[in-house]
Amino acid sequence: VAVLLGGYVWQELAFLLDEPRPPRHIGPPRWVFVARDAFSMVLTVGLCAAIRLSRRWAQTEEARREAEKSRAEAELKNLRNQLNPHFLLNTLNNIYALIAFDADKAQAAVQELSRLLRHVLYENQQRTVSLDKEMDFIRNYIELMRIRLAKNVQVETQFDIPDGSRTPIAPLIFISLIENAFKHGISPTEPSFIRIRFSEENGEICCDITNSYHPKTDADKSGSGIGLEQVKKRLELSYPGRYTWQQGVSADKAEYRSILTIKTEDKP
Repeated sequence: VAVLLGGYVWQELAFLLDEPRPPRHIGPPRWVFVARDAFSMVLTVGLCAAIRLSRRWAQTEEARREAEKSRAEAELKNLRNQLNPHFLLNTLNNIYALIAFDADKAQAAVQELSRLLRHVLYENQQRTVSLDKEMDFIRNYIELMRIRLAKNVQVETQFDIPDGSRTPIAPLIFISLIENAFKHGISPTEPSFIRIRFSEENGEICCDITNSYHPKTDADKSGSGIGLEQVKKRLELSYPGRYTWQQGVSADKAEYRSILTIKTEDKP
C-alpha cells in the first residue's frame, strides 16, 4: 500500500513539475485518472485486508477444531475408563452365581476372565484395535458366558470376518450389546436363545444379535442400560454419521434384535 501511495504522489509531482507542452489531442478529464487511481488503491487495500482476515479466520477455525478434537478424545477416554469397571462388575456377578452350584466351572471362569482382562486393560487404552483381535476377545467372552448357561439355552455364533482382518475398530464397541443379550435374553425357567452374527463386507462391519425376550423386573434392573448409553455416546464420537443402529422388540414380544452397522471406509 505504501508503495502504491508513493508511486501516486511521485506521478502527481512529475505532472506538476513537467514543462507544459502543447496538447496533441484532447483526452479525458483529469478527474477520470484520479478516480481510476483511487479505485485501484481502494481495491488493493481491500484485497490485502481480505487476505489478512481470511488467514485469521483460518487460524481461529483450526484452533477451534483442535479444541473440539481434544475434547472428544478426552470424552472417549473417559467413556472407555467407565467401561472397564462396568464390564468387570457384570462378569464378576456371573462368576459369583457359578460359585454357589459349580465350583469347578467358577474356577474355569476366573481363568477365562484373566485372559479377557488383558484385552480390557491394555487394548482398551488404544483408539482402535484390529478387527481380528476384537473378534478373538468376543469369542472368548461368549465362551465365558456359556459356562454358566443351563442346557435349555441355545447360543449360536457366526463370524463372517476374513482371517487376520486388520480393519481398525474402536475397542469393546460391541461388548455391551452382547452383555445385554446374555442379561436380558435368558430365563432361568423358560427355553431361551441367543444368535450372534458378525460380518465384514464392502467397508462395513455388521453386528446382528437376536435373543429371546425376557424383560427384567424393576428389582433386577440395577445398572441396566448404562452400557448401551455408553455405546451410543462412543458411536457418536468415533463414527459420527457413519453408523446405523436398529433395535427393538418383535411385535409378538418374543424376541429382541439389535443390528449395528459401522462404516469403516469412506465410499464415494
